[in-house]
Amino acid sequence: MKITDLLREETIILDVQSKSKPDILKELVTQLDEAGTLNDKASFMADILAREEQSTTGIGDGIAIPHAKSAAVKKPAIAFGRSTEGIDFESLDGQPAHIFFMIAASDGANNDHLEALSRLATFLMDDQFREKLLAATSKEELLAIVNEKEVEVDGPEEVVEEASQTAGKILAVTACPTGIAHTFMAAEKLSETAKKMGISIKVETNGSSGVKNRLTDAEIAEADAIIVAADTKVEMARFNGKPVIQIPVGKAIYETEDILNRAVNIDAPIYKHDGKGDDEKTESRGGFYKHLMNGVSNMLPFVVGGGILIALSFFWGIESGNPDSPEYNAFAAMLSEIGGGKAFFLMVPVLAGFIASSIADRPAFAPGMVGGLIAITVTGVEGAAGGSGFLGGLIAGFLAGYLTLFVKKMFSKLPDALEGLKPVLFFPVFSIAFTGLAMMVINPPLTKIYTGLTSFLEGLGGTNVVLVGIVLGAMMAIDLGGPINKAAYTFGIAMLDAQNFTFIAAVMAAGMVPPLGIALATTLFKNRFTKQEREAGKTAYVLGACFITEGVIPFAAADPARVIPASVAGAAVTGGLSMFFDIALRAPHGGVFVMGLVEGGIGSILLYALAIVIGTIVTALLAGMLKKNNPQLA
Repeated sequence: MKITDLLREETIILDVQSKSKPDILKELVTQLDEAGTLNDKASFMADILAREEQSTTGIGDGIAIPHAKSAAVKKPAIAFGRSTEGIDFESLDGQPAHIFFMIAASDGANNDHLEALSRLATFLMDDQFREKLLAATSKEELLAIVNEKEVEVDGPEEVVEEASQTAGKILAVTACPTGIAHTFMAAEKLSETAKKMGISIKVETNGSSGVKNRLTDAEIAEADAIIVAADTKVEMARFNGKPVIQIPVGKAIYETEDILNRAVNIDAPIYKHDGKGDDEKTESRGGFYKHLMNGVSNMLPFVVGGGILIALSFFWGIESGNPDSPEYNAFAAMLSEIGGGKAFFLMVPVLAGFIASSIADRPAFAPGMVGGLIAITVTGVEGAAGGSGFLGGLIAGFLAGYLTLFVKKMFSKLPDALEGLKPVLFFPVFSIAFTGLAMMVINPPLTKIYTGLTSFLEGLGGTNVVLVGIVLGAMMAIDLGGPINKAAYTFGIAMLDAQNFTFIAAVMAAGMVPPLGIALATTLFKNRFTKQEREAGKTAYVLGACFITEGVIPFAAADPARVIPASVAGAAVTGGLSMFFDIALRAPHGGVFVMGLVEGGIGSILLYALAIVIGTIVTALLAGMLKKNNPQLA
C-alpha cells in the first residue's frame, strides 16, 4: 500500500492554526473526522492521547508522527499538518516540530497501512524530502512530492530487500535463573536494537512460565548465527553445527549492539554437541555460576512458597504449630507443616538435584537429590540437627554432577546392545551409590563447619553485624540481579535455613532500594530524566516494592556510571540499618507484601520500613546529584 493511498487532499492542512501540542492533535483529529475516516471522533482522540502518554511521538528533526490503532477508525488514513513557526511537541531532541503526520489505523485491519507508515518514517529521515514538504505551496504539490519519493524508492527497495534476505537471519535465546526480569529485558533489548540496525531476529525466551516464541528446526537450519544469552541451562543440542555466541544474559542488555554485530559477521565458534544431552562444554563460560543458578532458580518456589507459609502461620502465635502450646491452632499448624515440614524440607535436595542435572543432564538428577537429602538428614555430630544444610546441598549437587559424568564415561565403551540399560540401570545405581557413599563420609565434617559458621554469624554483634549488613546490601545492588546479587540472596537463604532470620531481612530490604530509589529520583529530579525514563520510573516503584531489583536495569543500562553507585550506596545503608535494628523476617521474598510478618510487632515493622525509606532517599538524592541537568528534558 502506498502512502498516497492513505494521504489525500481532504486530510491535508498546509498551515495549521494550533500553537500547542494538545491543539495540534485536536486539529488533526478533526481533519480526519471531517474527511469521513472516523466512526467516533472523541474515542479516537482518547486513543491518540493514550498513546502520547506512553511516550512522545515527536521523533526529532522537526517531525512528529502521532498515531493510534483504534476501533474508532472507519478506514486507515493519514492526516498531514505543517507549522512554519513550530510547535512544542515534547520531541526527543527538545526542538519544535514543524511537520505532522497523524496515522489513523483501524483495529483488526490488515497491516498494509503499517508498512506504509514504516516507509514514511524512512522517507522523513531524508533532509531534502523534509525541505520539499516544508516548501510545498499546495496540497497537489505536496502529494506529488510524496508520490515522487515513492517512485524513487520503489526500485531500490526490492534490491535492499533481496540483499537483506541473502544476509540471513539471526536467532537468539534468553534465560536467567529466575526467568522473570533479565530474560525478558534481554529479549526486548535484542529485538529493539536489531530493528534499529535493520537486522532480522527472532528471540526465544525461557521464562519462569515456560518457553515462549520457541525456535523451530527450520528457522535454526536457515539461521546464519545464534545468540544464547543465558545464565542457566537451555536446550543446546538443536544448535549442533551452527555458529553460536554464548554470553551471560546481562551482556545482551548492556552490550547489545556489539553482540548483534558479531552475529551478523558470523564471529562465533561452531557449536559441537555429542548427541547424548547437553555437553558440559557448553557451560564453559561461567560454568560454576550457571550450574549454581540452575539449582537456585528451581529451588526458589520451595523457598518462597514454604517460607511465606511458615511466616503466615505465626499470625496465630510463634508456638501456634505446637500441639502442647496454649497458642496452638490447627490451621496454623497445617500451614507450618506444609511450609516447613514439606516445602522447606525439599529445598536442599531440589537445589542439589538441579545443580547436578545442569552438569550431567538427567542421569545426575537422582544422585543429586539423594546427596542433598543425606546432607540434611545425616549429621554424625552429636547435638546437631539439620546436617550440613545449604552448604552440604551445594557440595552434594556438584559432587553428584561430576560423579555422574565419571559414571557415564566409565560405561561409554559398553556394547551397543546394552545401550538401553545405561539410563535405567547402570547410571542410577552407580551414580547414586558413589554420591551417597561420598556424602556419608564427608557430611559429618561438613556439619561441623556449617554449624560453626552459623554460630559465628549468630554471635556477631554491634559494629560487626552492621558491617555484614552493609556488605550484603552493596552486593544486592552492584550488579542488579547478576551473580553478586544472587550470591548475597543465596547467603540469606542459607541463613534462613539455619534459623537465622536477620540476614534475609537485610538482603530483601537492600534489594528493594535500587528500583525504589531511582523511581523516586525520576519524580524529584524530572529535568534529569527523559519522559520515557520518567514513565519507566512508575513501573520501577512497583518492581521495587515487590523486591525485584532488576527493575532498575533500564536506568543502569543507559547511565551505569551514575545509577549503579547511587544504587549501591542506598542499598548498603539499608542493609546496615536493617542489621542494626536487628530486624528478623522469616519470609524469603515478597517485598512490602510480607513486611507485616516482621518479628517484633509494629515497632520492628516501622523500623524496617524506615531502613528502606532512608536507603531509597539516599539513592534518589545521589542519583539526582550525579546525573546532569538537561533543561530540554523538563
